[in-house]
Amino acid sequence: MFFSLVIVFIIFFLLYGYFAAKSEAKKKPDNPTAPAKQNTNRPVATGVSHRSAKHTGGFSMFGIAIVKQNTQGLIETLGKYSRTVEAGLHLYIPLVQHVRHVSLAMQPILLQKYSVITSDNADVQASVSLNYHVTDAVKYSYENTNSEESMIQLVRGHLRDIIGRLELNQALGSTSNINAQLAAAIGDLTGLYGINVDRVNIDELTPSPEIQKAMDKQLTADRERVATIARAEGEARNIKLTTDAKNAALVETAQAQATATRTKADAEAYRIEKIRQALSSVDDKYFRDQSLLAFSKLAEGNNKLVVMDKDDITELGKVPVAKELWDAVKTK
Repeated sequence: MFFSLVIVFIIFFLLYGYFAAKSEAKKKPDNPTAPAKQNTNRPVATGVSHRSAKHTGGFSMFGIAIVKQNTQGLIETLGKYSRTVEAGLHLYIPLVQHVRHVSLAMQPILLQKYSVITSDNADVQASVSLNYHVTDAVKYSYENTNSEESMIQLVRGHLRDIIGRLELNQALGSTSNINAQLAAAIGDLTGLYGINVDRVNIDELTPSPEIQKAMDKQLTADRERVATIARAEGEARNIKLTTDAKNAALVETAQAQATATRTKADAEAYRIEKIRQALSSVDDKYFRDQSLLAFSKLAEGNNKLVVMDKDDITELGKVPVAKELWDAVKTK
C-alpha cells in the first residue's frame, strides 16, 4: 500500500513538473527583445521593447529550484511570500511552495513616441530610452502591480514637466541638460518600485510637421539673409578697395607732377642764376656793342619808326650810324 502511494506521488510530481515547465515556456516570448503584445481595447501605455525581470533566470521542478547568477528567487508558501534565496541550488515543497525568479540584471526599455507641450505651446514628439535594474525584488514583485509601467509613467510625467518649462528652441537645443534633470528626478526608485534607473536618454525630440515646416522656412530665410549681407559686404569692400586704388593713383600722379614741376622750376631758376652770374661778369662795352649790332639790323630792314627810351637815343646819338638814322627821322 505504501509503495503504491509513493508511485502515485511520483507520477503526480512528474505531471506537475511537466505542466509547470510547459506553462513557463508559454510565458516566455520566442524573441525576448520583441515588444509584448498590447491590449488593443485600451491605449498603448508603454510600447516598450524589453524583457521583464520577473520569472527569468531560473529553473524550478520536482521540488528543486536552480537560481542563476545575478538573480534572486522568491519562495512563496501557499501564495504568500516566505523568503528570498540567492543564486544556487535550493529545495522547496512542491504544490505547497512556488519559486518566483527575479533578474537583477540591467534591463533596457524603449518608450514609444509621445506628445509633450513646450512653454510656447509647441507640440513635440519625444522618444525616450532607459536602462534599469531591480534593487529590491520583494517590492518589485509584490508591492506594485506593474513596476515597469509605473516607472515609465513617472518618466513621462517628469519629462513633460521639464519640457513644459522650456520654449521650443530651448528644448531642441538642450537635450543633454534635459537628460541630466530627468536622471536626477527619477534615478533611485527603490523606495517606490524596488528598481533603480541607471540611464535615461532622450533619443529624439521632433516638432510637429507644421512647426517643422515653419522652422525650415525660417532657417532658409536666415540663410538667405546671411548670404545677402555677406554679398553686400563683399561688394562694399570691393568698391572701397577700387576707390582706394584710384585715390592712391591720383595721389601718386599729383606727387609725380609736383615733383616734375619742382624739378623744372629748379632747373629754370638754376639757368637764370647762371645767366645772371654770367651777365654780372660782362662790362658795359659788351652791351654797347650788342646795342649797335641790334640797331644795325634795324637799319637794314624796312622799319620807318622805332620807339626807344629817350636816354638810350641820346647815348646812341654818339654813334655815327645811329645819329644819321635819328636825323633822317627828324627831317621827315
